[in-house]
Amino acid sequence: MKKYLLLVVIIMLSACKNEQDSMKDELILWTPYNDSAEVAANADHEKGRMKYKLIQSKVLDKNDVFKPLYDEVSKLSKADYEALIPMILEQNIFTIRHHIQENELTYENLVLFYLYRIYKYELNNATTLNTIIALNKDVVKEARRLDEEKKLGTASQLQHPIYGMPILLKDNINTSGMKTTAGSIALTDNEVEDSFIVEELKKNGALILGKVNLSEWAYFLCSGCPVGYSAYGGQTLNPYGRRVFETGGSSSGSGTAVAANYAVAAVGTETSGSILSPSSQNSVVGLKPTIGLLSRSGIVPISSTLDTPGPMTKNIVDNAILLSAMLGYDEMDSKSVDDNFPGILSAGLHPKPFKEMRLGAINELMETDSIYRKTVKGIEDAGATIIEFTPPEVAMDGFLSILNIDMRNDLPAYLKEYSNTNLVKITSIADVISFNNADSLTRIPYGQALFEGIISDSTSVQELEGIKSNLEKSGRAFFDSVMDQHKLDAVLSINNYHAGYAAVAKYPALTVPMGYKTSGEPVSLTFIGKQFSEANLLCIGSAFEKHSKVRVMPVGYDN
Repeated sequence: MKKYLLLVVIIMLSACKNEQDSMKDELILWTPYNDSAEVAANADHEKGRMKYKLIQSKVLDKNDVFKPLYDEVSKLSKADYEALIPMILEQNIFTIRHHIQENELTYENLVLFYLYRIYKYELNNATTLNTIIALNKDVVKEARRLDEEKKLGTASQLQHPIYGMPILLKDNINTSGMKTTAGSIALTDNEVEDSFIVEELKKNGALILGKVNLSEWAYFLCSGCPVGYSAYGGQTLNPYGRRVFETGGSSSGSGTAVAANYAVAAVGTETSGSILSPSSQNSVVGLKPTIGLLSRSGIVPISSTLDTPGPMTKNIVDNAILLSAMLGYDEMDSKSVDDNFPGILSAGLHPKPFKEMRLGAINELMETDSIYRKTVKGIEDAGATIIEFTPPEVAMDGFLSILNIDMRNDLPAYLKEYSNTNLVKITSIADVISFNNADSLTRIPYGQALFEGIISDSTSVQELEGIKSNLEKSGRAFFDSVMDQHKLDAVLSINNYHAGYAAVAKYPALTVPMGYKTSGEPVSLTFIGKQFSEANLLCIGSAFEKHSKVRVMPVGYDN
């Protein structure tokens, strides 16, 4: 009998070891590889922006990012990971919190689950999306602390729903303990303290999991270059079709990471389309808020006129929660609005009845896009009032000058306020251009035409103010002409098609998955409303999401 029991123990230990070994085999460390075959395979791509010059970064060693937490992640066996899938994968925040409250899940295992997925896919050169470019080396310890507080009963009883949820940040958002590069090698050593929105996230208990890649300088560096590319992070790829579909930009890493379930949610930033585009391309929910709703302090800028951060999530419920967790009046941001903005946090839980919705559908899109037409018809059949219209033609002259002159002024101001001059040597756009030219093959393989355009733009201060005023009027006229006449809640667009008009109008825009083209490429329905109508947009988006139920996980990243 004793021999039998000993044999059982040996078998069990052997099984555990084999399970651990198989898990370690899956979580390999990163090996650099020759990406020339992948680059060559895209040489004939129908889209010029997808004719890549490189895939992997020439400067970032992924092992520097992943080794510090490798031992922690390796403790989670493959069987443990698979047991966690039903409780976490594709689940919304309230569902995850329920499992934690019922002691079925810990904060530590929640973090390890997402890290396991990141290591599983990002360290494998056949599946990597080149999305994760920094990890919070203390995030597992921080999760354990929350578990201990819960166990001891010392955790706050008034928890925001974001409490304990792992969040990824676009790498132009200042975060202590991780560099903030904006994708540029010039900011490789940019060590900074938390931005205002990160402070708010941490106050509300969010766990910052890491940083994600982006289109370098928020896609305001090179002209016609690939979206999702940065010299620091390499080429971000779309999980719905690696090297097949664009990632969208500039919050490319935020979109791809959420689509691949690398975190509960991510934060992106937008000047004109940079949340809407990658959210749409990666079949996730993205919200570009009204300018002033969220602080921009401590975020590498393009334009203090148009920039805003915003939430990118798998569903409307989480989008409302993440947006709410970043709210707060920032006296350092001249556009920040001091208001409680009631209704945002719970908006995802209160879908607006279709019969109460009044929405505008753009005639041209109804005629040319079958997915849009079918979707709008479905909303109308569900009870919504649909007004088809042709937007007025409005002038958008001078848009580029806003970006040029603002960035020429705003980037130096950011560097002076936040960067350590002992580590970061650039102080101006001219400095960045000079820095890049010193090693153009590595630092600017696609050139820096837009930065050079910043220097050459001769728009005066007086001219710029006139441009800003005229464009705001134009943007609002584009939407208001129909919204005011028919008392509409929102205008319906596709992806980021009308992001520029919403940007200059300073209007919010919410994009929600509405289907997939025959090629498998995601496409989204975008709701554009008037200033500070975020809660209403989220309620409308919630109803549409529940009605359509079209989002599917990308194949190959669904287990």
